[in-house]
Amino acid sequence: MLQIKIYTRQLCGFCTAAMRLLEENGYAFEEIAADCNPALRSELLELTGQSTLPQIFVGERSVGGHRELTIALSDGSFAQLFKAGEGPQGSSDIR
Repeated sequence: MLQIKIYTRQLCGFCTAAMRLLEENGYAFEEIAADCNPALRSELLELTGQSTLPQIFVGERSVGGHRELTIALSDGSFAQLFKAGEGPQGSSDIR
């Protein structure tokens, strides 16, 4: 089953909004605090080319940040990420 991971920082309105969008659309996710972890931030920069948070991943694939998530949810491409995998995870208490 593909997992959704969202890398966040405290007091980030975009991080909060992205998590809310995922919850409202019925997606369970794992939140990973990246604000006090410079090594993780460097790794994210290397993987995505982006230094901003949130950073959202479905499996090993980077979706982007809040803006990209909003677009992907509205045009259906976020749901399509799960078509090739085993399907989306349902709501749970992972967060």
